[in-house]
Amino acid sequence: MTNQLAIILGFIILIALGLDYVFADWANTIFLGRKLNDLIEYLAFWR
Repeated sequence: MTNQLAIILGFIILIALGLDYVFADWANTIFLGRKLNDLIEYLAFWR
């Protein structure tokens, strides 16, 4: 991954988080965080 591509992806992520804050009041970010937590716990079970 080049530096330019990393910067572009970083800006896209920041824009997506900003849009989630403005339009959904962090609802989508909280949902994805909870699902990621469930996935981590599920994978830890198989360890």
